[in-house]
Amino acid sequence: MRTTVGIIGAGPAGLLLARLLHEAGIDAVVLESRDRAYVERRQRAGILEQGTVDVLRAAGAGARMDREGLPHDGIELRFDRRRHRVDFPALTGGKSVMVYAQTEVCKDLIALQLADGGPLLFEAEALAVEGLEEGESERPRIRYRHEGREEVLDCDYVVGCDGFWGVSRKAVPQGVSRTYERTYPFGWLGILADVPPSHDELVYARHDRGFALLSMRSPTVTRAYLQVPEGTDAHDWSDTEVWDELDRRLETDDAWKLERGPVTAKSVTPMRSYVHEPMRHGRLFLAGDAAHIVPPTGAKGLNLAVGDVVTFARALIHRRETGEAARLDAYSATCLRRVWQAERFSYAMTTLLHRGPDATPFDDRIQLARLDRITTSRAAETDLATAYTGFPLD
Repeated sequence: MRTTVGIIGAGPAGLLLARLLHEAGIDAVVLESRDRAYVERRQRAGILEQGTVDVLRAAGAGARMDREGLPHDGIELRFDRRRHRVDFPALTGGKSVMVYAQTEVCKDLIALQLADGGPLLFEAEALAVEGLEEGESERPRIRYRHEGREEVLDCDYVVGCDGFWGVSRKAVPQGVSRTYERTYPFGWLGILADVPPSHDELVYARHDRGFALLSMRSPTVTRAYLQVPEGTDAHDWSDTEVWDELDRRLETDDAWKLERGPVTAKSVTPMRSYVHEPMRHGRLFLAGDAAHIVPPTGAKGLNLAVGDVVTFARALIHRRETGEAARLDAYSATCLRRVWQAERFSYAMTTLLHRGPDATPFDDRIQLARLDRITTSRAAETDLATAYTGFPLD
C-alpha cells in the first residue's frame, strides 16, 4: 500500500492530522495498534485551549463539542483557605477554554474518518519506520502487522503520533537525538465520580498536605485529583479517604461545600517533563507524546499535540501549493518554541502548587509569595491566563 502521509497512532493528534489532510485533498493512512473500543474509552486530557477548539470546529469536528462541551472562562486558585478567580476573557482579550474529554474528541474524529476520510486501520501495529537515510528522493516506509500479516506502507512522509512508547521516536538515530527530562517525586491520584461538580470552573488548590484539583467531565460527573507520593497504588486509598482528603485540601473560609458521590474510576498518573529534539528526522516528523510530555498541571498535553499536527499540515499544504519546503524544514524549530513555553508553564504551575517531600518552611513561603503575586498583580495574572488559554499554534 502507498500513501502520501503515513500516520502512526489514532489518538487525537493522528486523527486530527488525517482530517486536516483530507480537507486539503492530501491522502493519508492511519495505523493504530489498539482496537476502536480501546481508543474510544481511554481516559486522558479534558481541557481544550481556544486554539484547539477553533481547529476542531474548522475541521468539521466541533458540532458535538459545542453541544456537550463545557466552556470555561476562568479557573480558581485556592491557598491559605482563600479563593481567587482568574478571569480568562478579561485578561486575554476574550480567550477561554473548553472542558471536553479526549475520549470524546477521538470518537468525533473517528466517525468523520470512517465516514469520508482515508484508511484508518485498527489493530495495525507499527513495527518499524525504515528508509529514512536514503535521501530526499527516496520514500520512507512503515512495516506493520495487521490481521496476522506483516505489511509495508510506502509513504512520502511519516508522522509519528504513537506516544512515548511507540516506534517512531526509536527510528531517530541516537547520535541525532537529544533528550531533556525531569521526573517528579509525586503523582496524581485521580477519580471519576457520579456527582455534579462542586464548582462551575476548575479549582487548583495549594495546601500544606499537597496539591488538589477539582475538575469535571460533564454536568453530572466530577473529576478530581490529589497529589500523592510517587509509586502510590490507587487501591491503597478508599473512596472515603479520597473525599476526606479533598475536603481538607479544598477547604475555604466561606460556606463552599464539596459534594460527594459514588467513585466509578480511580488511577494514579506519574508526573514528568520530557522533550526529544529534534522533532524531525528526514521525512519522519514526531508529534505529541512521541516528542514531548508535560505534567498535567498546565493542561497542555493534548493541546501541544494539536499544535504539532497543525504545524505539519500547514507546512505540507504550503509545499504542495508553492513547491517550497522551508516550512517543512522548520517544523522542529517551530514546534519546539511552543513546546518549551508549554514546558516552562507546566513546570511553573507544578512547582507553584505541589509540595515536595523535602519541602522546607522557606519553600512554603516562596510558594505563597508566588501565589500572592499572581492574585495581586494584573501582569502576573495575565501571564498565567495567556499561557493557560494557549500559545499560538505556529
